[in-house]
Amino acid sequence: MSRADYLFTSESVAEGHPDKVCDRISDAIVDLFLTADPLSRIAVETLCTTNRIVIAGEVRGPRTMTAERMTETARAAVKEIGYQQDGFHWQHAKVEVLVHEQSADIAVGVDASGNKDEGAGDQGIMFGYACRETKVLMPAPIHYAHNILKSLAEARHSGAEPGLGPDAKSQVTLRYVGGKPVSAHSVVVSTQHGAHLSQEEVREIVRPHVVNVLPAGWMCSEERFYVNPTGRFVIGGPDGDCGLTGRKIIVDTYGGAAPHGGGAFSGKDPSKVDRSAAYVARYLAKNVVASGLADRCTIQLAYAIGVAEPLALYLDTYGTGEVDEDRLSLKLRDLVNLTPRGIRERLGLNRPIYARTSAYGHFGREPDPDGGFSWERLDLVDQLRSAFA
Repeated sequence: MSRADYLFTSESVAEGHPDKVCDRISDAIVDLFLTADPLSRIAVETLCTTNRIVIAGEVRGPRTMTAERMTETARAAVKEIGYQQDGFHWQHAKVEVLVHEQSADIAVGVDASGNKDEGAGDQGIMFGYACRETKVLMPAPIHYAHNILKSLAEARHSGAEPGLGPDAKSQVTLRYVGGKPVSAHSVVVSTQHGAHLSQEEVREIVRPHVVNVLPAGWMCSEERFYVNPTGRFVIGGPDGDCGLTGRKIIVDTYGGAAPHGGGAFSGKDPSKVDRSAAYVARYLAKNVVASGLADRCTIQLAYAIGVAEPLALYLDTYGTGEVDEDRLSLKLRDLVNLTPRGIRERLGLNRPIYARTSAYGHFGREPDPDGGFSWERLDLVDQLRSAFA
């Protein structure tokens, strides 16, 4: 029997966190290639440290996508985040590009040919999840952790809080009663700041961004509100800690409230099911919950490299389902083509829509007019309700 009363914690990291800087650069390069050729293949990793950016991986795309273009793209991404510090500066950091052609052995398995459809770009398991804890059908702890940092970033970019730096982390612990979140037990925010600001001054800068994000009356007690617990956070970003693409997979998804298959998203084109299948699994789970067929839903998909159809679809509604889970699984497979090509075409994934996903979560976001966050659409709800009326 699951517990009804408990504490649960999730963390988020800002766009200026070293790992997120790397995710942003990798996804900006994905967008660069997809803008030139929507069928480009990209698998790019980034490492950032003190005034050094290293980009490595394999690609297949237009010859115009040179090392110089990738370098320019990396510098632009760092500039947009806001790094102009002595130890990490968008203009002065050394950029090394170690990108080569995609392996022919991988390409032959993935590409369509003759009667063979596009195969998955790798083996793996991917999960999607949705629940009723928030309006966007995301777990509440990760939702509020993301939004605290987004609020701080907006204030920094607008100039309203010039003393803040790009690097920041948040951690939100919520109290659950009867299986539902009712208040914040504790909140931790660490944010880079100017050397002229004291810990107490930073605390008061951060406070309204927490209070305004949490539901009314949810703010934790003063002794459980931690801001820069070490007292000073002036040196930050890749100058303070080395960053790598793909190290924040729990931050990117459900904050630990749901299973994760282990594959990162950033730096990968949609032929990589690590990314596209995780997106479609969220799409399916969200539509199941939004249609009223369950209060919680986890969906797992499994793939083999070079094979188009998923090997398995697993669905769990945790005892909250209104319909038989086997029938629901079959209906979802009937409604949505879950091959890599089917996912790509259904969600319109061969577009330059990925740099925006690199911080503050890939899920729980509003769909954009240009197709960004298409996996957050609720266009299956009517069909699901009709099927199980």
